[in-house]
Amino acid sequence: MDQTHWNQVYQTKAAETVSWYEAYPQRSVDTIVSFGLSPQARLIDVGGGDSRLVDALLDLGFVNLTVLDISMSALERAKRRLGNRADLVSWIVADITSYQPDQPFDIWHDRAAFHFLTTPAEVARYLAVAKAGIKTGGILTVGTFAENGPTHCSGLPVRQYAPDTLARQFSAHFTKRHCETTEHQTPSGAKQAFTFCQFERK
Repeated sequence: MDQTHWNQVYQTKAAETVSWYEAYPQRSVDTIVSFGLSPQARLIDVGGGDSRLVDALLDLGFVNLTVLDISMSALERAKRRLGNRADLVSWIVADITSYQPDQPFDIWHDRAAFHFLTTPAEVARYLAVAKAGIKTGGILTVGTFAENGPTHCSGLPVRQYAPDTLARQFSAHFTKRHCETTEHQTPSGAKQAFTFCQFERK
């Protein structure tokens, strides 16, 4: 992952103009709420950038939130938006493939970070971190571009995943709970095909 690239993106592009922007992350919120965990559940948003998910989860009463992103600029932007509420969140600047969790999470949320890992070595490192970072019985929810989705994002190549292909990537240490394909509408009005899956840590 290229930290310089992502810092430049967040320093030069307004939040509402990037393709992944969501004014309210309804799908992610609904998915997390559907797990039925308590507000004390430990949750990490991997590649969260300045997503509004953390705002929504704070509004819902979640109290153990971590946002991880490779871009310090992205996290600083999110902190400014949250104001005093930023102190209620743990912020981690790190490449997810080299991150070392200090304790396992109940929920691991990743909307569109995993598909930037385009080599087998990067994927293997991510899977190892996820295995270590999610407790037994914990939930991993991940979204990637689908087979008919974009081949590049923010000028970088991505990997596309069908539901079965994505499930196979995680099958060694996770049990599939649900997969589906859907569309995200970008601020410019374009439609992007996504695959979303939820897994339970074995």
